[in-house]
Amino acid sequence: MIRSTASSGSSQQQGIAAIVGVGPKLGRSIAGKFAHEGYTVAILARDLGRLSRLAEEIASEEKAQVFAIRIDCSDSKSVRDAFETVLSLGFVEVLVYNANYQPPNPTSFQSLPLETFQNSLAVSTVGAFHCAQQVIPSMVERGKGTILFTGCSASLNGIAGYSQLCCGKFALRGLAQCLAREFQPQGVHIAHVIIDGVVGLPRRKSLIVAERSGGGEDGTLDPDALAQTYWQLHVQDKNAWTQEMDLRNSSSTFRFF
Repeated sequence: MIRSTASSGSSQQQGIAAIVGVGPKLGRSIAGKFAHEGYTVAILARDLGRLSRLAEEIASEEKAQVFAIRIDCSDSKSVRDAFETVLSLGFVEVLVYNANYQPPNPTSFQSLPLETFQNSLAVSTVGAFHCAQQVIPSMVERGKGTILFTGCSASLNGIAGYSQLCCGKFALRGLAQCLAREFQPQGVHIAHVIIDGVVGLPRRKSLIVAERSGGGEDGTLDPDALAQTYWQLHVQDKNAWTQEMDLRNSSSTFRFF
């Protein structure tokens, strides 16, 4: 575990926000948003070196405590070990499961290795199962908590060449629905967020890149805007909880994956 901290001079009021699957786009923006709102944030991913740099950036920008913790979501022991560290920090009030296993190119079913198919299921769904099991008991005990699962258009539609992604994301959606029906009556808000598009750089960074290159809007989704929606789901009144939300760029005319 690597800790990055920048004191804001205020005492911690909230619990821990654990963000699983943090890269430089959506995961980083979600972590930054919860840090900005006063949470101590644990960010988890496989690459601890990159993760520690992101933790330092977030801590510096938001004047927050950010912990970088390595996790391999395809390995149940790694998940247990990682969350033993997370839970040692305090009560996990928010879990965002953003991990994804997606090869860069489509693969015909006949050429798809079994290992690739199994790894996608392990990361997309089995890892989510393990992570949720680590935090739900204390959420139920306290009668509060939020679990947000990140899906995509492949959560809803089968896509030729992406059997591994679709099956993993279909199963994650089913898990989210089952957990919502079981635990929302006990005070735990569980929602599934469908990202219908390609996530780009935050607008504040992409504008700089566009200015340098002479480019303009590229139709991608702004991760900072998405992160704001994740925050809104967390703070929703329990009398009007969302179980599933579909997000896309206003200029989108078809589904991405």
